[in-house]
Amino acid sequence: MATPLWRYVGKRLLLLIPVLFGLSLIVFFIMALIPGDPAQAILGSYATPENVARLNAQLGLDKSLPQQYLTWLGNIFQGDFGRSYNQNREVISIIAERFGATLILAGTALVLCSIFGLLAGIISASRQYGLVDKAITLIVLIGISMPAFWLGLLMIMLFAVEWRLLPASGMFSIYGGGDLPDLIRHLILPAGTLAFIATGVIARLTRASMLEVLRQDFIRTARAKGVNERRVIYRHAFKAALVSIVPVIGIQAGFVLGGAVYIETVFQWPGMGSMLVNAISTRDLLLVQGGVLVIAAAYVLINLAADVVQFILDPRVTA
Repeated sequence: MATPLWRYVGKRLLLLIPVLFGLSLIVFFIMALIPGDPAQAILGSYATPENVARLNAQLGLDKSLPQQYLTWLGNIFQGDFGRSYNQNREVISIIAERFGATLILAGTALVLCSIFGLLAGIISASRQYGLVDKAITLIVLIGISMPAFWLGLLMIMLFAVEWRLLPASGMFSIYGGGDLPDLIRHLILPAGTLAFIATGVIARLTRASMLEVLRQDFIRTARAKGVNERRVIYRHAFKAALVSIVPVIGIQAGFVLGGAVYIETVFQWPGMGSMLVNAISTRDLLLVQGGVLVIAAAYVLINLAADVVQFILDPRVTA
């Protein structure tokens, strides 16, 4: 008997509790173990032993790590992520300002890599060992092997510096602009860079899943009945293969979200990635912890959504 959707979602949500708790532990203690004293970084030239000790007491950094963690976790449950040491603002307000820009970048890249990855995998599988299949496989391998930051720099050099077709950095033009066309022009290079690398993974898994389905009996039966080949590929084979492809797209959504850290730094995109890089360089621990926790939680929730979609496509999937 198939499991009801509400029961499946309920089980998955319960499993998220230990996952998020483990994430909070990892995020807090990794950040706490980074060498350096935040108080000294904040005070700079005023970092006398007395001032450092006083500021550590004010920030609660003079307590043991377990005490600091329990205090931080308790505040998180109340929606209080603390205050940024350097910006003297609520961490949650800074994250709220930056998260939208990251969602625009990562969401656009995910849509692009899903569309092109699925199409490339389907075409490659339907023309197995042909010239088109070999060309797609070569491009896919190049995409998978290429570092994101290096590809980003190459894109800037070609499209922004050499050919002057697209802007090299930012989300909007400094003078003028600020509208949707201006946003799209600034979005093409960073989103395209992220999508190119993730496209390779989706294309390879789509090809493998499609080839497995195309060897099954119901596909041979459909062809024997004279069903149009395009209908066999897209209506029957792709629909059956999609069940195993959806989780891969969910994983790539997490990769795109995490890869935004590098891409936003290269293209000076005002999102979570560039915020985290600046916060790490200035030892702004609360901002780093809050930002990493939000990104990790978003990744977990995206994978939950992918699992739910997979369950809807195939109710035989178990929690």
